[in-house]
Amino acid sequence: MNPSPHRFTPQGSPALEQHLHQVCGQVRDGVCRLVPGSTRLGLLLGGGYGRGEGGVLVTPEGDRPYNDLEFYLIVPGNGLLTERRYKPALHHLGEELTPAAGIEVEFKILGIERLRQRGPSMFTYDLVLGHHWLLGDDSLLAGCEAHRDASQIPLAEATRLLMNRCSGLLFSARRLSRSDFTSDDADFIGRNLAKAQLALGDAVLTALGLYHWSCRERHRRLVALPHSDLPVAPNLIAAHAAGVEFKFHPVRSSESRADLSLRHRILAASAAQVWLWIEARRLGISHADPVGYALHPADKCPETAAWRNRLVNARAFGPAIALSPSGARHPRERLLRAVSLLLWSPAALTDPAQHSALRRWLRAEPDSMAGWIDAYQGFWTRFQ
Repeated sequence: MNPSPHRFTPQGSPALEQHLHQVCGQVRDGVCRLVPGSTRLGLLLGGGYGRGEGGVLVTPEGDRPYNDLEFYLIVPGNGLLTERRYKPALHHLGEELTPAAGIEVEFKILGIERLRQRGPSMFTYDLVLGHHWLLGDDSLLAGCEAHRDASQIPLAEATRLLMNRCSGLLFSARRLSRSDFTSDDADFIGRNLAKAQLALGDAVLTALGLYHWSCRERHRRLVALPHSDLPVAPNLIAAHAAGVEFKFHPVRSSESRADLSLRHRILAASAAQVWLWIEARRLGISHADPVGYALHPADKCPETAAWRNRLVNARAFGPAIALSPSGARHPRERLLRAVSLLLWSPAALTDPAQHSALRRWLRAEPDSMAGWIDAYQGFWTRFQ
């Protein structure tokens, strides 16, 4: 008996499913044309569509894909030389296929030995447990057992997820402050609110060792938890449900600035509570508010090696900073501190201690909140 064809979405139309199968066929043919068989071990689709949980955008012309298509070329060894040789060609192939696909087609090269040797993360767990093969099969993932146990995902992964989604809330605040608020702004904000709604519950589950690759299963697990185990329990579950709904049935937001501002304010308050709860579990230090967290001197990234951090800082900022005491800390720590003030502290730009800290962390001196958020975004793009 032939296996059932892979479904990319839970409820997408047959036409959408067929379209995505055709795109995968074009991707497979293109990769086989560009990369010799002796170089590639396999090719798989990851992300939501690889897990069968891709979003469906309903339009008058029919169902359309919404999320990016993320393809991973599995190669021998650590993949670094293969990436250097074939990354430009694969990038060009993605650009060629994107218009007809209707969403961005992305390629990444993954060395199998590097995957087997690295520690588990949310990304590797999701990829190993939920994917669709275009070339190869699960036998290629032998030796990747460490990535199959969600309880082994480090707490730092929950923090990193929150940092990125709270950054989305910060960038949304920047757009909410614009005088020329547009429909694109509303769509950006609505999308980032939904991502943050999903992330709050996902981060809590990760901290409790209960993360799962399926967002539907994650929501079931979240609902089943005793409320005493959850920060802001009623808001957290309702927000996660809304995030799951948006993931499967995304829409372009047409809400007013006032409505989006209210939603943003409520969600940001919940995010602050989850942030402090996660970080207290991870770092063993409780803080009454985000300002106390941001200004506390304890290292926010203790899981990173000091010698490696000095190399990262040397490449980014020069040897002087790399050799200073702060050079032993990962630059991402600056983001964790800065977003805590910019998103949650009304006095971030008027309190001397907070303002001075922001200048030191972000190495900038803008004269407005919009300028500070832009400076933060530039830093975030490099070190997220």
